[in-house]
Amino acid sequence: MYRILRSKIVAVSWFIIMCVLFFLPGSALPAEHGWMVLIRIDKLVHMFLFAILFLEWRFAFNSRLKFYTFWLLFAVVTYGLAVELIQKYWIPGRTFDLYDLLADTIGAFTGWLIYRYIKK
Repeated sequence: MYRILRSKIVAVSWFIIMCVLFFLPGSALPAEHGWMVLIRIDKLVHMFLFAILFLEWRFAFNSRLKFYTFWLLFAVVTYGLAVELIQKYWIPGRTFDLYDLLADTIGAFTGWLIYRYIKK
């Protein structure tokens, strides 16, 4: 598994897949109903996607720059904000969702915590 995390191709591919998913028009997404609405499954998906994004990029591009982890965390959270703004202004049927941004941020920090645990 560690080899997959260190793959630059996997890291970039994960980012591209996320872009494709986030920039689909609202009409292309399945409607939430029943139990999915109650547990807000989409927020869990956001957290998972951003945790993996952070982990992939942290391991694949293991820079020795000072504060690299901080800047990567900042970049991942900023990407989450950019996604929400792009959805609001340019993607039909999509809106800005502050809770998605919160889930993205929690996911990025979860990825950071997992990274710290793995590195110990």
